[in-house]
Amino acid sequence: MNADAETRAVSDADDEIRDEDGRLIQAFVDQVAAAIGANDAERVREIAGDLHESDVGDLIETLEPDDRPKLVELLGKDFDFTALTEIDETVRVQLLEELAPETVAEGVRELDSDDAVYILEDLDEEDRAKILEQIPAPERVALTRSLDYPEDSAGRRMQTEFVAAPEFWTVGHTIDYVADAENLPDTFYEIFVVDPTFKLVGSVPLDRLLRAKRSKLLSEILDDDPRTISATEDQEDAARTFERYNLVSAAVVDDADRLVGVLTVDDIVDVIEEEADEDLRALGGVTGDEEISDPVFYTARSRIPWLLINLVTAILSASVIGLFEGTIEQMVALAVLMPIVASMGGNAGTQSMTVAVRALATRDIGGHNARRLVRRETLVGLANGVVLAILIALAAGFWFQNPRSSA
Repeated sequence: MNADAETRAVSDADDEIRDEDGRLIQAFVDQVAAAIGANDAERVREIAGDLHESDVGDLIETLEPDDRPKLVELLGKDFDFTALTEIDETVRVQLLEELAPETVAEGVRELDSDDAVYILEDLDEEDRAKILEQIPAPERVALTRSLDYPEDSAGRRMQTEFVAAPEFWTVGHTIDYVADAENLPDTFYEIFVVDPTFKLVGSVPLDRLLRAKRSKLLSEILDDDPRTISATEDQEDAARTFERYNLVSAAVVDDADRLVGVLTVDDIVDVIEEEADEDLRALGGVTGDEEISDPVFYTARSRIPWLLINLVTAILSASVIGLFEGTIEQMVALAVLMPIVASMGGNAGTQSMTVAVRALATRDIGGHNARRLVRRETLVGLANGVVLAILIALAAGFWFQNPRSSA
């Protein structure tokens, strides 16, 4: 099947299970649920065995909790554990806890190391240890090393499968090695050149490798100053490096500058999405890693601190209004206008907060321009306040037919 035909086949399959809004069709979900309820493994594999991992992830989230582990068991070897990277953390952890450690270990072994770490990192230590015990020592050591890096670091995101070669290899030797070697990553964009101690010497992009003569040495065509990322570097900083220098992949090095992994753009896209989601939650005062699948108690607990702060500020606002109680009693129209004033003030504050949070998230604000931003937002608030005050004064005078109400 050529690329166009394969693309059409995937598109046709997607149309069969999703509606025009991209959601899974309920009839399809009901078919899968019915097959699970009948314990019909053949039917489940027929319906869901060839789905893309993203579709399987959506299916898992849509099914009832009791049907999720049964789906994995009935699919057996046809279940791609990559689908677990596409679902909410809460659903993933609950599902993994329902599965046998041997089943999870077997599925994780088929994944790239970055996906395996992503799945295992949210489990508690006891459950994680049970799964790692079922994995052969060399693979277990590699996963454990990645899991030992700080949370949200490049070391947690990196893929430990990469292609490395010594600088005295020729282009022809390198191409032959890539063609014949087993256990290479499914996708890679460059060859990393290392010295005998595995310190990074440089890198050779695949396009440059394929255009060079077979007799040339890697040392003659390598980029001797590649962009590298420390394994302990925050994943958001790593994403900004990709954005700044338009990278597709980058070597990850440890504190001794030894090559330990590679970050690719697909990992960075996930990081950008996570960080953007975190910034949006912060804008609304939602802390932590809240997801729509989280239980009520966890969600309520994560939201209460910001609501308490808002309660304090609301009490302060009410106390200010209380200072003008006598004036309000004399002119009831002011009480009618109070919600308008509060609403406009809140909207103006939200605008300024949105700009500030975005500037913080994109690192556009720092010591050199923080005062300028505060000054600008203050002046913008004053200018808009004067314009809106004049408009509401005119509206109030016309509304209540009382010149005093517009004063």
